[in-house]
Amino acid sequence: MKIGFYPGSFDPITFGHLDIITRGAKLFDKLYIAISFNPNKQTLFSTEERMALVREVVKNIDNVEIIKSNILTVEHCKLVGASHILRGLRAVTDYDYEFQMTNFNHEISPDVDTVFLMTQGKYSFLSSSSVRELAMFGGDVTPFVPETVKIAIKNKIELIKDKR
Repeated sequence: MKIGFYPGSFDPITFGHLDIITRGAKLFDKLYIAISFNPNKQTLFSTEERMALVREVVKNIDNVEIIKSNILTVEHCKLVGASHILRGLRAVTDYDYEFQMTNFNHEISPDVDTVFLMTQGKYSFLSSSSVRELAMFGGDVTPFVPETVKIAIKNKIELIKDKR
């Protein structure tokens, strides 16, 4: 059984992420989507909220499971039996970073390989941080995220503004 592991903050999940997940799910018998906790990042959504949003938008992909991760990716791969880390690439700048991480991960755990998928061109500029920023300034995120995510972003931003 080929098991893949797709880590990320997914804050929020975008159509670019969904593109990689949908295509990646075809490559593996099972694909774990690991919602990563990074103490150095300030997220819009809690880990649990991100897990719920991802679970909702991938509910029709049978071989995908959403999990939380707060350990090294290669260590988590070992725990779940994943032989491959799935990563999406948007541009050359992504490649530079991912190339370094792949070599670093391979040094730590030579049994875990990394598979890269180039995102579709229409998502090559898309990032969660740009979606968050657009939403914070009242922009329309409809072209970039599923409807469920759009509603969650709107509700979260309203909560933030009410606290100010």
